[in-house]
Amino acid sequence: MRPQIVVMHFKEEILRRRTFGIVSHPDAGKTTLTEKLLLFGGAIRTAGAVKSNKIKKGATSDFMEIERQRGISVATSVMGFEYDGYKINILDTPGHQDFQEDTFRTLTAVDSVIIVIDAAKGVEPQTEKLMNVCRMRKTPVIVFINKMDRPSNDTFDLLDDIEKQLLIKVRPLSWPINNGPDFKGVYNIFDQSLSLFNPNITEIEEVIQFKDVNDPELDRYIGKDADTLREELEMVEGVYPEFDINSYLAGNLAPVFFGSALYNFGVQELLNSFVKIAPSPRPKMSEERLVNPDEESFTGFVFKIHANIDPNHRSRIAFVKICSGRFERNKNYRHIRLEKTFKYSSPTAFMADKKEVIDEAFPGDIIGIPDTGNFVIGDTVTEGEILHYKGIPSFSPEIFRYIENADPMKSKQLAKGIDQLMDEGVAQLFTSSLNGRKIIGTVGALQFEVIEYRLEHEYSAKCRWETLPLYKACWIESEDQTMLDDFKKRKYNKMATDKQGRDVFLADSGFILDMAQRDFPKIKFHFTSEF
Repeated sequence: MRPQIVVMHFKEEILRRRTFGIVSHPDAGKTTLTEKLLLFGGAIRTAGAVKSNKIKKGATSDFMEIERQRGISVATSVMGFEYDGYKINILDTPGHQDFQEDTFRTLTAVDSVIIVIDAAKGVEPQTEKLMNVCRMRKTPVIVFINKMDRPSNDTFDLLDDIEKQLLIKVRPLSWPINNGPDFKGVYNIFDQSLSLFNPNITEIEEVIQFKDVNDPELDRYIGKDADTLREELEMVEGVYPEFDINSYLAGNLAPVFFGSALYNFGVQELLNSFVKIAPSPRPKMSEERLVNPDEESFTGFVFKIHANIDPNHRSRIAFVKICSGRFERNKNYRHIRLEKTFKYSSPTAFMADKKEVIDEAFPGDIIGIPDTGNFVIGDTVTEGEILHYKGIPSFSPEIFRYIENADPMKSKQLAKGIDQLMDEGVAQLFTSSLNGRKIIGTVGALQFEVIEYRLEHEYSAKCRWETLPLYKACWIESEDQTMLDDFKKRKYNKMATDKQGRDVFLADSGFILDMAQRDFPKIKFHFTSEF
């Protein structure tokens, strides 16, 4: 009898997991929304603000000092909490383009996504890019249109804009009553209730149930806007398809919610509907086979490494997404790349930078494993089966600089700092074959500031940058060894190796890269590190 109960318990645990990422263009209000979801989940007492002069408490998910200063998120943070019998794991991602790699990697570890859109600006370029990644993986998407308390675009125009730009059908599950200074609240179509807007940052709004919008009682609450609301709801029913949960799970239909995260408004509706419709952990494709979450044997992969989550201890943590089976503390697990077995004595669950040691975890959960340098991004951990989870690429960098030591007394600290920060995937390190100098390549310029800041404040090392005008770095390989050797000889001064020791060609311009591809047809040039 006992094993039966255990299996039931295991399946129930999987079904109550909801793991999702929050993505958007910078400044649409992602981190503020995360804060408010935590507030509803009872995970925090008062919500912090990302930018505010009066509220001294910063956002929970922006725990690095540089994030608090700038008012932006520079790294993905993971937060878990219980809500209404569900275990929810949120991954708040950086919106800023310079950190998009971190966001792309995060999207490999979630089962669904909430896209936040600013009501005044509509769909922005960064949102489109992220949507492309979701579409590639058929990830279900919910849209939250934020900042309704500010003057915004017409609601129907906003929805058309989303359909056109994000190439996905939409279905509103709530509807706003006016916007900007006249904003009165949101009618929830999914639950047939009215929420009245109260501009208070830390409290939760009142909700009134309405089974029928034609009820004259509605006029008492919102006055003459009641007629407009009835007309618009009629149009919604006529224009948009019925909400079909299967089409949402297949990634073809996006439910839309409205609100103002800053004022806690519309967030609870979003959360209540989300736990009902969002998928529990889904099967994941490995190179060898499709892995189902309810399999007995444990598998998981590392999608992020964070150095110095606690600056006092120089600790590194590998974030592992559990794909199948039950993870248990102090049990032996196999590290596939190193072909070694490890025992993890203090796995942790997260609440941004606060963490607690756990004894077990289930598919869908994200756990932190203290790392002494054994893990790199993309590593697979199993109970013994040889599996490789793919799809966590590093992209070819676009901006390059030499890194120099600015304090000769601290060269050891600098080397350690660079080593650990590069493992995080913040940027990529190349060593020049010509002179052995260290080159750092990034996707955006802001990363250099983050590296410099973190080296100084977390490792007490100072660095100097020297600009290096390059066009692209690409990884090269060939089955024809003679041609490869010839290429490396001829391009010796433009060759480098990455952290794993693979050959990298540093092209000065697009023209030189095209020439090299033409002159050496048997060499493959790769623009992501997964090949």
